[in-house]
Amino acid sequence: MNALTPSSQLSNLQPLSSQFHVRLLDNADYQSTHEAMLNHTLQRIEDKKAGKNHPDELWIVEHQDVYTLGQAGKAEHILYRTDTPIIQTDRGGQVTWHGYGQLVVYWLFDLHRLGFGVRDLVSHAEQAIEDVLSPYLPSSLYAKSRRDAPGVYIYNHDGDMLGKIASLGFKIKQGFSYHGVAINLVNNLTAFDAINPCGYAGMPMAKLESFGQFDKQHTGEFIKQFIKNIAERHAGLVELRPQDTLK
Repeated sequence: MNALTPSSQLSNLQPLSSQFHVRLLDNADYQSTHEAMLNHTLQRIEDKKAGKNHPDELWIVEHQDVYTLGQAGKAEHILYRTDTPIIQTDRGGQVTWHGYGQLVVYWLFDLHRLGFGVRDLVSHAEQAIEDVLSPYLPSSLYAKSRRDAPGVYIYNHDGDMLGKIASLGFKIKQGFSYHGVAINLVNNLTAFDAINPCGYAGMPMAKLESFGQFDKQHTGEFIKQFIKNIAERHAGLVELRPQDTLK
């Protein structure tokens, strides 16, 4: 990855099984990546109707700086304009930012084949993020999802929410998922000042680097552990935990 970690550190990643492949994209233009993701999904839909199945794919992406508005995104959540492009897209959710130092992971899965409902997909994504973040957080903090706002947040043990560290926005088309999650690792958080992140005014944003046990040299291992966690969930080796998400 570009600002995250040299792609050579991830060059040993191969298809993890006949039904689960990983694709790495760095310095990725959002428009062309979205077009490729959509076309791939549409082709899978047509091929499945003809009896041909493709492996599910996980796309590991670092985007060029961009703001994206979800399908029902409201322009009022863009507080002021910058030089960063604003692109309307077809995922769920409101407005967010992608760019250098942020890890974006797209889940191109056949949910019917996996036996996943939409809530299962979201919960697996949130819990995978929680699992992989935890070793890099001091003992005084923990990562947790919320009932009222999809994503993963950092809390202290007094129950104070310090910031949102990961955002989710999926699209489901005829049982196939695309789009996915964005995790703030070493990116500059000031880009979020221009928006109401995910449509929440005043939502504080967080990045893993801020908590003292993570920096750029850890990103390669973080990405590998995240891929491993998702691959195990895809293979049915990790069950969902009870939904004890926070308000």
